[in-house]
Amino acid sequence: MSASRYTFFTLIVIVAIAGMSQGLTLPLLAILLEQQGVSSVANGINAAALYIGIMLVTPWLEIPLRRIGYRHTIVAGLILITIATVLLPLFNHLAIWFLLRMLLGAGDSALHYSSQMWVTALASPETRGRDISLYGLAFGVGFSVGPLGLNLLPFGLWAPFAALAATYAVAFLMVARLKNEFPDMPQQKAGESKNKYALVIGLAWWALIPSFIYGYLEASLNGSFPVYALRIGVSVESVSVILASFVIGSILLQMPIGSLSDRIGRKKVMAACAFIGAVAFLLFPLAGQSVWLMMTILAIAGAAVGSFYSLGLAYSADILPASLVPTAGIIASLNYSIASIAGPTANGYVFEYLEPWMMFGLIGGLLGFFTILGFFFREGAAREKREEHTMPV
Repeated sequence: MSASRYTFFTLIVIVAIAGMSQGLTLPLLAILLEQQGVSSVANGINAAALYIGIMLVTPWLEIPLRRIGYRHTIVAGLILITIATVLLPLFNHLAIWFLLRMLLGAGDSALHYSSQMWVTALASPETRGRDISLYGLAFGVGFSVGPLGLNLLPFGLWAPFAALAATYAVAFLMVARLKNEFPDMPQQKAGESKNKYALVIGLAWWALIPSFIYGYLEASLNGSFPVYALRIGVSVESVSVILASFVIGSILLQMPIGSLSDRIGRKKVMAACAFIGAVAFLLFPLAGQSVWLMMTILAIAGAAVGSFYSLGLAYSADILPASLVPTAGIIASLNYSIASIAGPTANGYVFEYLEPWMMFGLIGGLLGFFTILGFFFREGAAREKREEHTMPV
């Protein structure tokens, strides 16, 4: 195996482990807090600590990435999540868990950001959609497998955390064999002082929206859908099966959609997927209490928009100079984190003052609006600016 393929394979394994960590710790800590008699409101606020940690750290990650490289930034992220995971079972105080979950979010952010940027740098333009989709697929599989760790609780509170620590050890061993690499440095023209974040948004604003939509969608399904389902009379057992259908749909078509975007263009694929997803979510309330109909519609929606984050990142890399892709990754991560908090918050107001089914109208509306905005995004103009920005000084 060549060095670049081993690096790519290692990054895929690492993101799967990161997904497994989030997939296990989110329900595990929620269950443990529930068993301690903590209110659902406090439980939800505690869960938000993960995203708060991500938001606090993400804006600053580009600096260490450029200074110490991809490998060392990944190692720093692994160290943080290992410390948080080992300390969590030692305490049961709500405030301490809040801080440790913020630490977990900070580590996850460093891990995801650096590995995403490294995968993007390694991928060739001809296979970028496929490779980044594989990265997203690995996270999805890990996230789906993670909750199985709940079955270790009968062996003791430490068991699930010990299992996670063992996977981190595997990640450390694999990363230790990698050669450190650095992202391209921005080339600024003489007299140019334009803010690089403004430049990235100006060049790739449409490609950055999917990260927000995906964060809003994922948080709404995981955090608000169970409430909707219980209120219309769907059993708790059915909720997990219905949600799994979205993940399955996403996993099944993430790679094919990524490969299709390599062949016919990222913009066409994302616009078509957004339209299909919008229709699916707008029709979802019509499923009523039918578990099978809900599963079918969510599977279609998952197949269409489950790879949105990956496609948006790949499209950003198509449009932007390589030196500005890390900046796009920062913006995408922030979009995802903000939307992950905004989704359940907006749905809470919808449940309180409107009708619960309208949460799907909001999701469908976001996807439909994104589709319409695609008609106003001029890819040719963006590529001209890219060439102008990357001309040698």
